Amino acid sequence: MIYGEDQYRKDLNRYIGNIDDQIHSLSKTLEDFSCCILSDFEALQKTVTEAHAIASTYYLQSYLSPFTKEYSSLSLAAQHLSEKRHGGLIVVERREPVEGHLHNGTPIGAKVSHTLIETIFYPGNPLHDGGTLIKEDTITSAGSILPLTRKTIEGKKLGTRHRAAMGITEVSDAVAIVVSEETGRISFAVDGQLYTIRT
Repeated sequence: MIYGEDQYRKDLNRYIGNIDDQIHSLSKTLEDFSCCILSDFEALQKTVTEAHAIASTYYLQSYLSPFTKEYSSLSLAAQHLSEKRHGGLIVVERREPVEGHLHNGTPIGAKVSHTLIETIFYPGNPLHDGGTLIKEDTITSAGSILPLTRKTIEGKKLGTRHRAAMGITEVSDAVAIVVSEETGRISFAVDGQLYTIRT
């Protein structure tokens, strides 16, 4: 999904208003000790998660758009991989070269297209387990081994792709898009932090 700034602000303001209403309602319900507020907390958590995903989607676009004109192709590829539950790891180089941190990749040298990215990550393809490097509008390599983070995220078990996405962004200013083959969830990493985006 590609967000304009006005739409992003409108959507996020709606969610923030909803969160505010839910907190106010929860606070009033708390006065009545006979009511269980656990379901209210679950609803609030769901709303906050959705707002977070909207913000993440907008910021991913902001981080990538100055460095590649093919943001929409990358977004579409990630969505298709998500729908099919095919795992993927796409590294987008920004100001700092990242090739010194990648190992054993296969040179590609093709223009970015969502169909080529989906083909690279098709299960069984020899390159599908590694990372794919994007420089500007070119897929430069695929099947690369990336450095893994040593960080943990409380309450989350991170797979190798997610640890690699965080790892490459700890040692460079790259942005890494990762699709979980277990859940289909799309996330991105920047500055060693992982964020879920809206699908």
